[in-house]
Amino acid sequence: MSEPVEVRFTRIHADAKAPTRGSELAAGWDLRTVEQTTVHKGASIRVQTGLIVAIPAGFEGQVRARSSLAGKGLILPNAPGTIDADYRGEIKIIMGNFGDRDEVINHGDRVAQIVLAPVTQAGFEVVAELGSTERGAGGFGSTGRN
Repeated sequence: MSEPVEVRFTRIHADAKAPTRGSELAAGWDLRTVEQTTVHKGASIRVQTGLIVAIPAGFEGQVRARSSLAGKGLILPNAPGTIDADYRGEIKIIMGNFGDRDEVINHGDRVAQIVLAPVTQAGFEVVAELGSTERGAGGFGSTGRN
C-alpha cells in the first residue's frame, strides 16, 4: 500500500464540508454541495462545493460521478474532470440531467467524488515519421468488431 498523500483545503463557504470517504478502502472522497438547486431535464449547471484544494505537485484530482446519481439521470459530462496541482479556485461540479424529470439537489448532498492520481510529466517531440502498428489509424470501435 502506498503512503497517504496529504491534500490541503480551505472552505470559502462557512458550511462547506470536508471531503469524506464512504469506507476505509474507497478510492474516491465524496464532495458535497453548499447550495440547493434544481437540475432541469436536458440542462446542465455548475454546482458549488465551497472548497478550494491544493493538489500536491505530481498529482491531479479527478472529479468523477457518483453512481447513485446516474440512476436519476444525473451525469458529469466532463468526467473525469481534472483539478491541476496549480489550480486554486473553487471546485464546481458540472452536472447534466439526461433523465425524464427535473432533479433537486439539496444543500449537503454528495454530488461527486474526487480521486487523486499520479501525473506523468511528459515532453512532446515532433518527428517526421512514427512507424506503423497492426491497428494503424483504426478508431471508434475498430478493435471490437466480430
